[in-house]
Amino acid sequence: MAARGIDLVYGGGHIGLMGILAGEVLAGGREVTGVITEHLVDREVAHQSLTELVVTTDMPARKEAMFRRGDAFVALPGGVGTMEELFEVLCWRGLGLHPKPVGLLNVDGYYDHLVAFLDRAMLDGFLRELHLVVDDDVDRLLDGLLTARTAEPA
Repeated sequence: MAARGIDLVYGGGHIGLMGILAGEVLAGGREVTGVITEHLVDREVAHQSLTELVVTTDMPARKEAMFRRGDAFVALPGGVGTMEELFEVLCWRGLGLHPKPVGLLNVDGYYDHLVAFLDRAMLDGFLRELHLVVDDDVDRLLDGLLTARTAEPA
């Protein structure tokens, strides 16, 4: 991301994959904005070296702040919180509420079953189209997100 001149907006923690990513983006000289709830700050998981740390009262306010600041969304391997955030931006995209690209970094096939589920949902008519860029390579994923972003009508 840093080599491509991309800044990061994320959940504001210093632990896990996103904490590592935030540190690397900062080390590469880019800006990193963390958006975290008071609850998580109180549990001492907030990253203290960010360009900006936005503290919100609750999760809906956190997600809204992240959504407004982001130009695209990428899910790395994660748990139910990652899924909840991914499906929310996918749902909003499908409803035409935003044109921002959504990506899934499928490291070591982590999301293979999820992608199969989404393919099945399309085949069965539960999804008309899926605006999701999926790749196991970071550079190709970022290229796909850029292509999806520039392909959107003005």
